[in-house]
Amino acid sequence: MAAGGHRKSIAFFITLGACLVALAIALQVGWIAITWRTGLRLVLGVLVFAVIVSGVVLNTIFLVREIRRNEQHDAFINSVTHELKTPVASIRLYLETLQSREIDEAKRREFYKVMLADSDRLQNTIEQVLRAGASGRSSRQLNQSRIDVSELVRDCVTVAALRHHLPEGALRYSESLPDGEHATVMGDPDELKAAVSNLIDNAIKYSGSNISVLVEIAMLEDRRIAIRVTDEGVGISTPELKRIFRRFYRIPGAVAMRVKGTGLGLFIVRSVAEKHGGRAYAESKGAGHGSTFTLQLPCAPTQSEHA
Repeated sequence: MAAGGHRKSIAFFITLGACLVALAIALQVGWIAITWRTGLRLVLGVLVFAVIVSGVVLNTIFLVREIRRNEQHDAFINSVTHELKTPVASIRLYLETLQSREIDEAKRREFYKVMLADSDRLQNTIEQVLRAGASGRSSRQLNQSRIDVSELVRDCVTVAALRHHLPEGALRYSESLPDGEHATVMGDPDELKAAVSNLIDNAIKYSGSNISVLVEIAMLEDRRIAIRVTDEGVGISTPELKRIFRRFYRIPGAVAMRVKGTGLGLFIVRSVAEKHGGRAYAESKGAGHGSTFTLQLPCAPTQSEHA
């Protein structure tokens, strides 16, 4: 079903629910006006009325949520299909070109470079889907170890700059730590690296053509470490700030819809944060004013505390 069909279905169920509630209220008011002298019947009637109205309202809410969930699933399938199909088609085209004609060495190397980039994109999409499935299983055990957050974040920044071919200064890193302090946490290195990478990639993708992203680490007062990723991109409206961490959710709008993605990146970030005893949240002054995403994690116990 197309997006227009989903919106029509939502409007239909909302209208149906409102009409049923209005009809129930009208019937109840009329019945009370006729039988108001009979106290017991009045009490029973009010109770039955409340149950009917509650049932209609809950049923309408459930139907609308199911329609929206199905719409998000359809959008996810379309996004994943596109993310898988595009690099496969590109790789196939370059391979057919290499097979069908003579290519000079410089051009051949350029083709190999593009195919490797498409392979990385394909692998990243598959890893996102698999990681989202693993993140949804709360019973999965973490492979915990002591992690130097500064080193991990610097690695993510370096990889992101190379992957997106960013010019110098477009992606910056800074840290604000007390003298002699190290930002160390207990956690799964692969999951934390995936969470930080998703935040950085998300900031770059939604920055438009003028990319300016700052990644910083700060030590908070309650022995927690904050990893902040700030961009000057499209920004986020207040109602969307909490929704964006839902599975499959993507911000509606022409600008956001032009950005490629599966709607799983921020869901993975939130899931990883919760599994590590932390939290993830977003801040923005609104559309067009950029965004700041923060991943907070508890510090690892010191060696003396651990002993």
